[in-house]
Amino acid sequence: MEREIQGDDNLQSMIVGTVMRKVKSRTWKKQRYFRLQEDCMTIWYKSKKAGNTHSTFSVSDVEVVREGHQSEVLLSIADEFPPDRCFTLVFRGRRGNLDLVAESAEEAQSWIKGMRKLIENLENMGQKEKLDQWICDWFNKADKNKDGRMNFKEVQDLLKMMNVDMNEHHALRLFTMADKSRSGTLEDDEFVQFYKMLTQREDVLKVFQEYSSDGQKLSVQDLEEFLRHEQLESEGSQQRALELIDQYEPSETAKMLHAMSIDGFLMYLVSPDGSIFNPRHQSVYQDMTQPLSHYFISSSHNTYLLEDQLRGQSSVEGYIRALKRGCRCVEVDCWDGANGEPIVYHGHTFTSKILFKDVITAVGKYAFKVTEYPVILSIENHCSVEQQRTIAHHLSHILGDKLLRTTLDGHIADGLPSPEELKGKILLKGKKIGGLEASLNGAAEESIAGEVSDEDEVSSHLAQTAILSQKSKQRLSKELSDCVVYCKSVRFHSFKQSRLHSKFYEISSFTESKARKLIREAGADFVHGLRTDSSNFNPQDMWNVGCQIVALNFQKAGVEMDLNDGLFSHNGRCGYVLKPEFMRSCQRKFEPDNPQDREGYRPVNLSIQAISGQQLPKVNIKEDSIVDPLVRVEIHGVPADQAKQETRYIDNNGFNPIWYETLQFTVHVPQLALVRFVVEDYDKTSKNDFVGQYTLPLSCIQQGYRHIHLLSKDGTSISPSSLFVRVRITDVA
Repeated sequence: MEREIQGDDNLQSMIVGTVMRKVKSRTWKKQRYFRLQEDCMTIWYKSKKAGNTHSTFSVSDVEVVREGHQSEVLLSIADEFPPDRCFTLVFRGRRGNLDLVAESAEEAQSWIKGMRKLIENLENMGQKEKLDQWICDWFNKADKNKDGRMNFKEVQDLLKMMNVDMNEHHALRLFTMADKSRSGTLEDDEFVQFYKMLTQREDVLKVFQEYSSDGQKLSVQDLEEFLRHEQLESEGSQQRALELIDQYEPSETAKMLHAMSIDGFLMYLVSPDGSIFNPRHQSVYQDMTQPLSHYFISSSHNTYLLEDQLRGQSSVEGYIRALKRGCRCVEVDCWDGANGEPIVYHGHTFTSKILFKDVITAVGKYAFKVTEYPVILSIENHCSVEQQRTIAHHLSHILGDKLLRTTLDGHIADGLPSPEELKGKILLKGKKIGGLEASLNGAAEESIAGEVSDEDEVSSHLAQTAILSQKSKQRLSKELSDCVVYCKSVRFHSFKQSRLHSKFYEISSFTESKARKLIREAGADFVHGLRTDSSNFNPQDMWNVGCQIVALNFQKAGVEMDLNDGLFSHNGRCGYVLKPEFMRSCQRKFEPDNPQDREGYRPVNLSIQAISGQQLPKVNIKEDSIVDPLVRVEIHGVPADQAKQETRYIDNNGFNPIWYETLQFTVHVPQLALVRFVVEDYDKTSKNDFVGQYTLPLSCIQQGYRHIHLLSKDGTSISPSSLFVRVRITDVA
């Protein structure tokens, strides 16, 4: 990193530091002194006023740098500060943006270019460099007097910070062994040596020695045997072994001998190739040419909210975040606003309001940044006919060709188009006057505004009682009606009526309570047909019966969003996941409550041995608290598959806990099952604290010895925290 700084004027000026305005609103603009720390990983800033309060954040927490007026806050002060002095740091997860105004365009550019370079460097770092960087970060944190050395007391404090409660005698023995210079302190290299001794992976060494012919290295044959027998990778295993040696072995000598050392073996196991998630499922690998109704679609409810549903802030940022997470169906709650401009907010609550046209501008800009597959705009329309015309105008003018205005070939087909055919298109979901046939034949041309009945339910639970009692007729403008093509919202009467009369382009919405009632009464019927659902409940029950659009509050962390992220983590995170074949075929009968009655029923046994944990984060900020970790494995699927088991807890060790415990499950419908790994800090007097989690579809699991790279409550990486497991999936005999 030293060389990087010397050759880079931007990084050098960031290290010197800059005074910039931190902006929270039109009225809150305060000067702060910002500086990049010597480690090139941390930004430090403090108030210009006296007093020693300062804050820091890590460069690794920053996802992207936006230039100019690209946030609501900076747009609100656009008349005061030119765009070339403004920029926004967007953080990962649910943390708010940091909006900044530099004193000059040059200073702004220094920070914009410098931050982008640092982010790029981080993204290009290999696993080993990341680990070395992580060790250096801890060293710098613990080196209180900044003299580049650490005495034994500082090392003990560091171990506590790193979440390990170590026997003092053992720690001193390792300290003395690492202190090659006999100075009574550890310097850089000595500390790295101490760390390596501290983190020796006995669990990995055990596996290594089991397959090594000489106990020193893995030959190509040894590695090939390991890949075949343990990792169940039999295809081209010799070629694969050579590739892994070439990619992960740090020693050039070993590489020349076509062998892998214990260091190379560990590097392989902690890499994406050694991950529990199958790397082949990271790109789009499913058939994307089937009708839209054959896919689960990642969907967001109350997309405009960043937090609380009653009095939280409405923000365009909610749409940007959801779309960047691969969400393909967003909700726009439209109401009449001042000056003839429709607004978006959570009706009948104290949430703030944003302009409809600002929402559509953001959707147009960010809809296809992550994937080209179509976006569905779910319009909750509470507007007068006049403002509905304004909505239609904004949709047409802002989205232009992206807005789907007619069927793909101008003719009525007998089914829905596919995600592949709809690439780059934005579809409107809402009410429509008459049918698709009438609007294509020009039969609805005469009508200026028509009447449509309210649906049975609305997504807003707060407004529900008022609307249900009215059963009103709503007037709908023809312009807005014409924007709805393949997603016409209709009231649901019964499955029988839907089978007889429903059109392929009609879509019904249910509240959670109505959906649950229907699942109980007619689970098998639910599986066929296009359905939507809203609000944060366990989405698995809805997916089990084929609900395509299960809309969750993306802004609310928790098990529901973990499951949503897990389901849509594969197929290139494109927001579309093909349903299992038995859910797509009208000939197949599938009842989630009776999976064994299905043709092609093949249950599997899932065996997970939880071996060890690595560098689990502290959850309690108290100096002397260390986690007592346990691992829970949860299966989310059809009712017969819902299960959870956990290991015992390990006293006082978040650094390298060892379990060697096997958890066993029978899974009746593996095609629908999600597996969630949770690490908790055991507490005998109160609820366990959450440490980390990772959720993925059972179909994406790689067998064998695998690492699980844990995520925070927010779904962001907490590297280098991981679990080491051994997985086996076998047919039930």
